[in-house]
Amino acid sequence: MTSGVICANREFDSLQPNSREVRQLTSRISRFAPETAAIHTVTLGAPPLVPGKYNHLRRSKQKDCYNPLMHRPTSQGILFLLSLALGLPAARAQSWNVLTSGLDTNLRGISAAKISSASHIAIWASGSHGVILRSLDDGATWTRLAVPGEPDLDFRGVVAISDTTAYLMSSGEGDKSRIYKTADGGATWELQFTDVNKAFFLDSVACVSEIKCFALGDPINAKFLILQTADGHRWNPLPPQNLPTALPKEGAFAASNSNLLVTSGSELFVATGAFAARVLHTSDGGNSWSAAAVPIAADNASSGIFAITFSTENHFLAVGGDYANPGVALRIAAFSDDRSKTWQSATQQPSGFRSAVAALDAQTFLAVGTHGSDLSQDAGVRWKAFASQSFNALFALDAQHIFAAGPKGVIAQFVGAESK
Repeated sequence: MTSGVICANREFDSLQPNSREVRQLTSRISRFAPETAAIHTVTLGAPPLVPGKYNHLRRSKQKDCYNPLMHRPTSQGILFLLSLALGLPAARAQSWNVLTSGLDTNLRGISAAKISSASHIAIWASGSHGVILRSLDDGATWTRLAVPGEPDLDFRGVVAISDTTAYLMSSGEGDKSRIYKTADGGATWELQFTDVNKAFFLDSVACVSEIKCFALGDPINAKFLILQTADGHRWNPLPPQNLPTALPKEGAFAASNSNLLVTSGSELFVATGAFAARVLHTSDGGNSWSAAAVPIAADNASSGIFAITFSTENHFLAVGGDYANPGVALRIAAFSDDRSKTWQSATQQPSGFRSAVAALDAQTFLAVGTHGSDLSQDAGVRWKAFASQSFNALFALDAQHIFAAGPKGVIAQFVGAESK
């Protein structure tokens, strides 16, 4: 009887053997774990491993191991052993590679930019307790930055322009909401906008270039606030008479810096929530607006749309739900193929509340939230869960550089099945 620990060089997620191979399971796998010989059926497509738990697979950075004497076999463990017995490589599903974690902060801002002078990516992240993080080597090492004298600001949005230049947005009532900019890698920060009005509350910031940016704020006097800068320094609100009118109790969520989508210097999409779920759209720089209802849960103050994005083929995706009930997987995602004129509900919904969404290619979208991650490969029609980690924000620089950020200072990089 084999009593040693069986190891493989790569983490196992799923395998699809044919029926003949399954019939050979008893005779070929018993030499590894005799107690599995009585098993006659195998459940395929088992859920992914839960981070921080063994789930009958002992994991390490170098190899993954299964001890048949210490644990009862699960479908994942059986299929892992099956791959070894048949001499087949273990198939790999999508996953997250954690780059850093453990800080006392809830990160809600994540952004990245290519470093022109090197073959690396600059990653910027921001969150509560005044935390600002930056990596200049694709996430291998991190530097903590700070706005001097402001340790308590809640930085819920960051836009990376380069390795040295970034915009930073804090959220809160009145002058707790601010827009900063650095052009020297965070050594100094220029305060560019704030307001003492208690109704002033910033939700999101987005840029189309270093000098052309927009910011979204909660409604003031029933009008959504939209700020803009055309020179990278001075911010001004769009004319009040042109601003979209909010419905009663309607607002916007400062959860992931992703409810303001800017596709050009004159086209904006605003995703709303709290007793309403709409997308407001302007294609003329805010002179005129249209509004479209979106079939996403908006039954109370904690539900609505949290994020909006689009792909190169102009497939638009919106995600949200109820952050107070993250496990409810109803009316979470919707898609539009006519540039937000009309929206349809996903036929297979994500597995819970989602606060951020990003396009990986023309048809593939990734969504994250405090209740896990989902992937859609048909432009948002059907979604499939693949991980249970908790994230708030998401940013896709390109198909190889997709980053998420969340509670306890976690930053992770998405690893696609084909890239493992």
